[in-house]
Amino acid sequence: MPLTLSDTPAPEFGQPLPQKPSPDVLEALFFRRSAPAPTLQSPGPSADEIDLLIRIGLRVPDHGKIGPWRIVRFTAQSKATLVEKLTALAAKQPEPGKAVAALQKLSIPPEALLVVSSPLQPHKIPLWEQQLSAAAVCQTLLIAAGALGYGANWITDWYSYDAEAKQVLGLADHENVAGFVYLGTPSEAPLERDRPNYAERVSWWSQT
Repeated sequence: MPLTLSDTPAPEFGQPLPQKPSPDVLEALFFRRSAPAPTLQSPGPSADEIDLLIRIGLRVPDHGKIGPWRIVRFTAQSKATLVEKLTALAAKQPEPGKAVAALQKLSIPPEALLVVSSPLQPHKIPLWEQQLSAAAVCQTLLIAAGALGYGANWITDWYSYDAEAKQVLGLADHENVAGFVYLGTPSEAPLERDRPNYAERVSWWSQT
């Protein structure tokens, strides 16, 4: 039976959580592929499904238990309004034409959009580790969306870094965008891409 919010209460603090083997998860991760944003269409996840995705997305490693992330949700109407406001800001970019073109992915279906930000907190936990935790939220959302049968794409562009654009998103000065996560139904299966060469990326450490 599919996991839902109604029949899956959150575990209580301190509750033992036994690790169970899951060949299906291994297979999904081995073949994981982001769905190109232009191929995503309606229907996207329902409101309840997005609630579930967010709950899963926040179960990431978090050194210091400081929660160095925040998620902003959008409806179809609010996403359209966001595009309007960002289009006005595109004229101020060094290459306005390219800046406007970059908004195309925001302008097309699906309606479901999550923006993950990382509020940079003064803390003994290094900033780099806080940012890694926020990135883990984005990646976990992609995996969870795939497990629900949807496609997902994690994107950043000029509007992720522009100070005025971050104000439009409602982010504070100390917040950075970790990613825009698009969610929808793929109109076509994503194609396999070149994968990193294992031998070039992995080595055994040996003391010399």
